[in-house]
Amino acid sequence: MTMKVLGYAAKSAQVPLAPLEFTRRDPRPDDVVIEVLYCGVCHSDLHQARNDWGFSTYPLVPGHEVIGRVTSVGKDVTKFKPGDYAGIGCMMDSCRKCPPCKHGLEQYCEEGNVQTYNGVDRHDHLPTYGGYSQTIVSSQDFVLRVPTGMDLKSAAPLLCAGITTWSPLRHWKIGKGSKVAVVGLGGLGHMALKLANALGAEVTLFTRSPSKEADARRLGAHNIVLSTDDAQMAAVKGQFDLIIDTVPYVHDINPYVPTLNLDGTLVFVGFLGDINPMLNTVTLILGRRSVAGSCIGGIAETQEMLDFCAEHGITSDIEMINMKDINDAYERMLKSDVKYRFVIDMATLQA
Repeated sequence: MTMKVLGYAAKSAQVPLAPLEFTRRDPRPDDVVIEVLYCGVCHSDLHQARNDWGFSTYPLVPGHEVIGRVTSVGKDVTKFKPGDYAGIGCMMDSCRKCPPCKHGLEQYCEEGNVQTYNGVDRHDHLPTYGGYSQTIVSSQDFVLRVPTGMDLKSAAPLLCAGITTWSPLRHWKIGKGSKVAVVGLGGLGHMALKLANALGAEVTLFTRSPSKEADARRLGAHNIVLSTDDAQMAAVKGQFDLIIDTVPYVHDINPYVPTLNLDGTLVFVGFLGDINPMLNTVTLILGRRSVAGSCIGGIAETQEMLDFCAEHGITSDIEMINMKDINDAYERMLKSDVKYRFVIDMATLQA
């Protein structure tokens, strides 16, 4: 039977999020039903709630960093049982048959993966609603196992911020001896520092603010470079194997490209849109350097990341909030006034 569920939703791009009762789809034989305990707050939530990307459908229930407790499972489910702690990230389904899906890269599904919210279910064509809600339903194949002993609250942001930075680190084979730089110290950036450090890389933070040095070192940075200081930028020319650019807004990447070494790559993980100012290709050509993009990670890769984080004691630095405070949290997020990820205690959700 369908379920009536209470959540928090944007009913249009112009109004604050507010309580909404909506209907979850009928659970299928391979489905897991999860009571949502905690949900991280991502920049994408704000962008989609306010239709910054132009494809939001309302009402929209955000939330794709979901940690909860399994309450029931379908008859064909073998991976979870009631009482298990489980997570759902940015995807709930994909075609499962195209080459990316067959290689465990469901985020690049050629037919388009089904987003956890603001998506359309492949089977019943109903809208998907996210984790700012009491309960969520997903196929077991897109549900993550939370390792035993991991702090549930601070694990929630790993399902977006963690995997978004883990995937490029793994793709570009970062490990002991690698040199990695991170642009931007926010929800994504602080995870990039932690993960790159744990993989054995020498880690540098590019920042415009000298005041961030102490925190950056605490999070795993070995070096701090002020991107507004020409002498400091010149001193790291040709050094980095990989630069992870986490900044979610348009910005000039031309100063960073010369700091890549031969065959080095700058990868966007935070910004969607046109590069402005335009990219000068001289430094690309003269160093066989690349500018690339990376999108979250596949389900197997996300589980690998969770297990790695559990093994190395890595979670997100969080600030807990009540559900009713989400609109204030959005405004604070726009001002970078959070260290480093808001997480909603879903027990505070009330009509």
